[in-house]
Amino acid sequence: MKGFKTAVDIAHKQTSMGLGLVALTAGGEQIFSTVVFSCPCNQLNFLYGLVFLLVPALALLLLGFILSERTWKVLTGMCQEPRRWRRLFTAGSVLCRVSCIALVAPCSWIAMALLNGKYYECAMTGTNVTAYNKHLCGDKSLDQCQLELSSLPCLGPKEDRQRVLITLRADSQILGWLLIASIMLSNLLMICMARCTSPISYLQLKFWNTYVQEESNLMNSYSSQHAKALAERNLKSFFNHPPLENISTPSNKAWKKISSLYKFSTKDHYYSTIHRYVEESCDNDMMRIASVKSSGTADNIPAVLGFVDDVRMA
Repeated sequence: MKGFKTAVDIAHKQTSMGLGLVALTAGGEQIFSTVVFSCPCNQLNFLYGLVFLLVPALALLLLGFILSERTWKVLTGMCQEPRRWRRLFTAGSVLCRVSCIALVAPCSWIAMALLNGKYYECAMTGTNVTAYNKHLCGDKSLDQCQLELSSLPCLGPKEDRQRVLITLRADSQILGWLLIASIMLSNLLMICMARCTSPISYLQLKFWNTYVQEESNLMNSYSSQHAKALAERNLKSFFNHPPLENISTPSNKAWKKISSLYKFSTKDHYYSTIHRYVEESCDNDMMRIASVKSSGTADNIPAVLGFVDDVRMA
């Protein structure tokens, strides 16, 4: 069941990232293939082509970890926890979900690189797999053909050379389109499953998403204003020694509570950890908002609400 929730969470993140990420990745791949890439046409072909195909994808995967708010929420202060081994299990589960989400950009890179075909051509002309070389060489002598394969990407147009390169380009593009089709199909299916299992209605989900975005923007603004006011007070006191103004900041406990990972509850589900902290800290029950109250027991955050933890703050 946890694996299923992870899968539908991936679909939600892919939709949130949208076509902008794919376009950016495609643009970067075009720049690399046109300006940077140059096949060596020797025994390094396989390694060189494979590096350009996979290493940028690995870099994009690591960047996905770095840019995920959820990664730092679960890792920050983990080594200081008294029960760190228990939290380590939670961190592993969260990072597994983050890694699935972060795979969007690497898969886009690999798909675009396969459609381009240059990296695949270079890599496969340097391979020593006999069965694949027979596929490329056709009726030619295998030994002679294998000696010529590595130099093909650098030689001028010739009928037999063009035939091999066209075959390589076709294989690469077939793999690229299959990868794109599989990503889009699985994404569509998981979005449908995520929406079907949503505990809230469509319009409330839109409102919730808007609320989280606005709260994040205001959090950045309030943090900047409060930090500026505190810094100005401290510097004025240091240089001019005026009477100290009273500027209070939230306690470490309060910061820790609003920095924790969001957990959905059908009994008292709040729109964010800040919302939960404010509501639970308020003594006046009349201040509670009835629209977010319902009956039921606590549950893990549904995939459709995954955006709550992943709105990044400056």
